[in-house]
Amino acid sequence: MKVLKVLCIVLASILLFWSVINLIPAKQNVENNPFIVADGQLPMIAAHRGGGDNNPENTMLAFREAVNTIGIDIIESDLYLTRDGYLVYNHDSYIDRTSNVNGNMTYQEMRDHISNKDNRHYIEDMTLAELQQYNFGYYFQDENGNYPYQSQDTDFVGLGLQIATVEQLFEEFYQSNPDLLFIVEIKDGGERGVEACEKLNSVLQQYPNYLDNIVIGTFNDEIETELKTNYPHLMRGAPTGSAAKFVITQMLGVNIFDNGDFACLQIPMSYDLGIEFKLDKKSYIDRAHLRNIAVQYWTINDPDEMRHLIELGCDAIMTDNPILLKQVLDEYR
Repeated sequence: MKVLKVLCIVLASILLFWSVINLIPAKQNVENNPFIVADGQLPMIAAHRGGGDNNPENTMLAFREAVNTIGIDIIESDLYLTRDGYLVYNHDSYIDRTSNVNGNMTYQEMRDHISNKDNRHYIEDMTLAELQQYNFGYYFQDENGNYPYQSQDTDFVGLGLQIATVEQLFEEFYQSNPDLLFIVEIKDGGERGVEACEKLNSVLQQYPNYLDNIVIGTFNDEIETELKTNYPHLMRGAPTGSAAKFVITQMLGVNIFDNGDFACLQIPMSYDLGIEFKLDKKSYIDRAHLRNIAVQYWTINDPDEMRHLIELGCDAIMTDNPILLKQVLDEYR
């Protein structure tokens, strides 16, 4: 009987503690977060790599079509530093998968060729002028399986199929689309990553209205520390460790113990760690909103998954196919 009484007291104490910490007002991670949609509004369209299913990924052609024709809200892409210090948009650290740097190889020949990493052409080894010689729409396949930009007559420069720089993208939309948002990931680590942070901040000073329109992510802890320490005025996405900690503390209902200071939680619908952890939960989104954190899901190309996330009330859906996402959102409108 005495043991039972002690057990009841312990359980009651745990319940009281859990209740109290959930009543404590959540700390606001950022004061103003343009990546959060208002109550009742539909999620934003984030064009992953500029919408790589609709147009050649990470090219000005893709960015222009996404913004001017489709009407997306956010451009998402990755950044690499060239040998001569320019920041360019590309998903891979090398350019072989999307460009004609290897001549007129077929797609399969190219894939076989670059399976040997020594055959790849890495951005860090090339100047901007060298990179701009190539057609980055060369291996783009349209919905019919054709390669529309492989002709010898393709004016890849005029079409906007050269590699794109940060300056070029900001300049393109700064006057016409001042509310355009950007999600970028700095891919370089070490000294090059540090230089990339400095370069991005320097370019943003020339486009001050975009300073509050961009969120920066990295999978590199050293670069995360660099951003947090030397560029606190720039919004950051949650690195993997911070995202995992946030989810776990929300799952256990002890969110007061999460001290992350990121602006956006960018997550897939689930993580498979031997056991599948479902992350597509309204409770996570609601708890993030209490702290003024935007919740953005990647990379969603299935219409049913899009509808599911719309119903949950997330802030943005990253997709390779913004045309499809716009069609799904239009059903709701």
